[in-house]
Amino acid sequence: MTCALCSADAPLTDTPVTGGPDGASAALCGTCTDQITGTPDPDHWRCLAAAMWSEDPATQVLAARMLARLSEHDWARDLSAQLWLDDDTRAWAENIPRESGHRDSNGVPLMQGDTVVLIKDLPVKGASFTAKRGTAVRGISLVSDNPAHIEGRVEGQRIVILTEFVKKRG
Repeated sequence: MTCALCSADAPLTDTPVTGGPDGASAALCGTCTDQITGTPDPDHWRCLAAAMWSEDPATQVLAARMLARLSEHDWARDLSAQLWLDDDTRAWAENIPRESGHRDSNGVPLMQGDTVVLIKDLPVKGASFTAKRGTAVRGISLVSDNPAHIEGRVEGQRIVILTEFVKKRG
C-alpha cells in the first residue's frame, strides 16, 4: 500500500484523524505523520494536489488541514480554493481540537480519547488495589480545569491520574 497523502511506498501507520467519527484514520508514511505534528516542508506537501481528491473523507480532512497550514504559499491557497468538501466533511476538517495543556511525562500533548501507559505503580486512593506500571489506560478524559490530571478506567474503576505518571502510546 502507499501513503494516503503523498503516495510514498513506505511503511505505513494508521494515523487518527481527530474531530470526526470515532476511529477515523488514514494510513500514512512516517514523513507525513512527522510533518503533520511538526514543521511541514512545503515541497513535500505539493502531493496534496492529488490527495485532496481522495474518496476517503479522513484523507480529504487531512489534506484540507495541511493546505490551511500552508496557506502562506500561493500554490496551497490555489489548491485550497479548488477543494470541494461536502458539508459534513468540511465541518470535520474545521473541527480541530484546541491545545488543552495536558502533557504526558515526556511533554507529548494528550487529547481526549488517547491511550496512555502508566510509568509507575500508583496506589489508588479509596480503592483496595494498586494500578501497576505498564497498564494501558484507553480512552482517557481530560480534566478541563487542571492540565495535570486525566481520568481513565483501570481494573474497571474510573480514577484520576496525574499526567506526570503516564506516557502516551502510539
